Amino acid sequence: MTADQQMTDELLTVGQVAETLGVTVRTLHHYDEIGLVVPSERSRAGYRLYTEADLSRLQHVVVYRRLGFALEEIAELLSDGADVAAHLRRQREAVTARLDELAGLVSAIDRALEAEMNDYQITREEQRELFGDTFDESYAQEAEERWGGTDAWKQSQRRTRSYTKEQWQQIKEESGAPTLRLAELLAAGEPADSEAAMDAAEDARQHICRWFYDCPREMHANIAELYVTDPRFTKTYEDVAPGLAQYVRDAVVANAARS
Repeated sequence: MTADQQMTDELLTVGQVAETLGVTVRTLHHYDEIGLVVPSERSRAGYRLYTEADLSRLQHVVVYRRLGFALEEIAELLSDGADVAAHLRRQREAVTARLDELAGLVSAIDRALEAEMNDYQITREEQRELFGDTFDESYAQEAEERWGGTDAWKQSQRRTRSYTKEQWQQIKEESGAPTLRLAELLAAGEPADSEAAMDAAEDARQHICRWFYDCPREMHANIAELYVTDPRFTKTYEDVAPGLAQYVRDAVVANAARS
């Protein structure tokens, strides 16, 4: 084996890095041109080669970009002398904050789906505060047309009539926990039909049973189909994490099957 071949085996080419991190070769060339991530080595033929340190820096760049940072901001962050652990803590805080924010929106959509099957007369002002620009007055009418004659709708109407403002606040706080847990499991690579994912789906079902109506696993699976068939719900989950809508649906279906 030549020295050049040995170096190539130890280092990564532009193409290998692009495939590993899911970025384009053109992007890597741009980062090189602006001095953001410059490959430290060259092969004898003159090809760019990335060291382990280069790859670590590039991984930070990729994460910061996905968090919405501009390239200029990333360059400043990476030049502040922080070590890898400091960058990872900073990225974790940013991701957690974003998850909390988006999970709140998921919870709002989930509560709307549940509220559509009960008689809680939330005001328009409350709806606008809950949904912001996504508020759509057609939701309630659509839900009544779909579920108005069901036993679940009637049961939910009876149970929620006496709920206080504090109880609705408790419902809001509890409803986001299963979604956050499923997002964490998805990020960790846990299969949707794993015990952990199915348990999180079961927690979501129990939340419905506890506060609104008896929701058998089969009914829960039918509701979960909306997460992948209704673009409004799909987008909400996808904004939390790419692939989460399908993952939640699959976890709920798997939980229904294990009964």
